[in-house]
Amino acid sequence: MEAGLLLGIDIGTSSSKGVLATSDGTVVASAERPHGVSRPGPGRAEHDAIDVWWADAVAIVRELTSVAGAPIVALCASGIGPCLLPVDDLDRPLRPAILYGIDTRATAEIDELTGRYGAEAILARGGSALTSQAVGPKLLWLRRHEAEVWARTRRIFMASSYLVRRLTGAYVLDHHSASQCDPMYDLGRGTWATSWAAEIAGDIELPALRWPAEVAGRVSSEAAAATGLPAGIPMATGTIDAWAEATSVGVRRPGDTMLMYGTTMFLVEVVDDLVPDRTLWGTAGVEPGSRTLAAGMATSGALTAWFRDLVGGPPFEQLVTEAAGVPAGAHGLVVLPYFAGERTPIFDADARGVILGLTLGHTRGHLYRALLESTGYGVRHILAALGDAGSTPRRIVAVGGGTKGGLWTQVVSDITGLSQEVPAVTIGAAYGDAFLAGVAAGVVDPADDWTRVAETVVPDERRRATYDGLFRAYLDLYPATRDQAHAMAALQRLGSG
Repeated sequence: MEAGLLLGIDIGTSSSKGVLATSDGTVVASAERPHGVSRPGPGRAEHDAIDVWWADAVAIVRELTSVAGAPIVALCASGIGPCLLPVDDLDRPLRPAILYGIDTRATAEIDELTGRYGAEAILARGGSALTSQAVGPKLLWLRRHEAEVWARTRRIFMASSYLVRRLTGAYVLDHHSASQCDPMYDLGRGTWATSWAAEIAGDIELPALRWPAEVAGRVSSEAAAATGLPAGIPMATGTIDAWAEATSVGVRRPGDTMLMYGTTMFLVEVVDDLVPDRTLWGTAGVEPGSRTLAAGMATSGALTAWFRDLVGGPPFEQLVTEAAGVPAGAHGLVVLPYFAGERTPIFDADARGVILGLTLGHTRGHLYRALLESTGYGVRHILAALGDAGSTPRRIVAVGGGTKGGLWTQVVSDITGLSQEVPAVTIGAAYGDAFLAGVAAGVVDPADDWTRVAETVVPDERRRATYDGLFRAYLDLYPATRDQAHAMAALQRLGSG
């Protein structure tokens, strides 16, 4: 194949990004399109596949092809996931896509499927307990609550697989994404769990399975006309965004761990041997036969954005400056960041946010610092769960918008006592997609590593005692307020209609 450029596209929670790179990882151009998340009710989060996923992809591709300066020879797409987009026999979306674990509508269906198949059997077969992250319960929710949509559903997509379908006509899904379709995937066998999948999905056709860097198909003439891409170039299968981003920063060997500071805080660790643990997600990895443990908070950037809007929208840089002037511990403030429920390790959709210790002397700088610290406590809680599962991160790589400015990463290192590497290039999942596209096209060696470390954040031991004490308060706060939080969640559901 001739030398040329590799195109990566990522559909994120609050924006879509694209990048053009050469086969050695040099970034030639990038593009971004912001978008919103529809929240039609408490615990619900959706995207419109045409107006967000496809429209963003087309706009980004057209922008990048106009400045490429060299031929694009391969592409790959990733996206938020696991998601559920039902389509009809002509691939027309029948409703907005139901998003990943931040959408908690299927709690009753989680309980029902767990009771039907058995918690231990589900964990052993799929590597994860059923939670709001799983696709299976959301399919059952769709069947139960939107019968007309269910009757017309013929295929299901995630963001990455939908773009593959629109661009190449192929109906495929990568093994990693499929491994988050619990309880419909058999992790040990690397196939759909036929009997369970048939019971849950009914007559819906499930996609063929590929690894993320395998060729899914080639860009069709129709897609080329719509996007400006060259017809016939290969498209890799792609995967969920966090795993593409992990690939982009060289998190590929056992013990490598990515900590993603995004709309939510997300952690992916590559493991030697997966021991399923109900407080974490055990999944297939990006490379054939690999395994990962994953964890995610329900908020992080979403929480800081909420606070910024609440106090009138000052620049984040100003809030960071104010928070940096506040001592560790924010003069006795502890926040439970469960403003959208919580995922790992407590898996409680009805958990709610708590701010403990407020006085008239606290300022918005104190509150902003306390919010940053709350995510640090959440990360430490997750790392403790990884330790209980017999896994210890040997290298942590920090990525995402929250790494900018330095305060947030320093807070997390101080609370956890662990160093974090910050790469020089942190464009995100789209950069990993470009790498996967190159591997699929045969122009990038799978053993290559495009990562360059820009800095290493080292914990300040002088803050250890303060944070150790406040972390104990953080752990005590959830069980102490759980019943009241659940009561408030019930009232909120009633208030929504």
